[in-house]
Amino acid sequence: MTSDAIVPISGFDATPLTFDGRERVVYRRGQGRAVIVMAEVPGITPQVARFATRVADAGFSVWMPQLFGTPLRPLSPASVAETLARVCISREFRLLAAHRSSPIVDWLRALARHAHAECGGPGVGAIGMCLTGNFALAMMLDAPVIAPVLSQPSLPGGFTHAQRSGLHASPREIAAAHDKIDHEGARILGLRFKQDPMCRAERFARLREEFGEAFESIEIDARHANPRAMKPAHSVVTTHLIDKAGEPTRAALERVLAFLKEKIA
Repeated sequence: MTSDAIVPISGFDATPLTFDGRERVVYRRGQGRAVIVMAEVPGITPQVARFATRVADAGFSVWMPQLFGTPLRPLSPASVAETLARVCISREFRLLAAHRSSPIVDWLRALARHAHAECGGPGVGAIGMCLTGNFALAMMLDAPVIAPVLSQPSLPGGFTHAQRSGLHASPREIAAAHDKIDHEGARILGLRFKQDPMCRAERFARLREEFGEAFESIEIDARHANPRAMKPAHSVVTTHLIDKAGEPTRAALERVLAFLKEKIA
């Protein structure tokens, strides 16, 4: 993508970065330890940009790559369908793989290493949502990620038990997560709505089975989702957030920020 094609996002600096021979635009905001924010389908919507702003305003340096979609395009059935159609044919994503991560994770690891070299600290935070949710876990291999947040992690897709409970991560990536937990104090935070058909209870049960007390889960009843947002309840800290004190989704957002401060600030 050339600089002429970059879509500006107010308050963010947009910089093309190249890793593994692939250039992507990365939106940056804030000062502090690095947090990689990976957008959900259909891309960096206004709600995702607002969430990234909250993270930056909490004292972090946000690095938000454009992985798919058009930045600031509103969420709609059409935008979701168009983005998914492109992702499905892309060689960078393995949507049905339960025990392998997507190839794009290699690029994200390189971004995390670059951000850590610039921002310093004990490690990097990584927040994935929806299609990118599991990427935060896989990034614990060969990258300084010690504070992964899996918000409604939706890969692999599919209907079998293996797919519903799959972590979209290889045995080597899972072993790396255990190593970071045991030797660097890493922890994993997961968020989902209890009735979410794209992020089933089986996946969080698998995470608890695998990581025990190192996995902290927040599961919210769908009746607490933003009633004006597109159904079903899915995006805990963006589209379906009710940003009011006392709301479970607001509490989840505040926990994400506190988690990052505990692990990397």
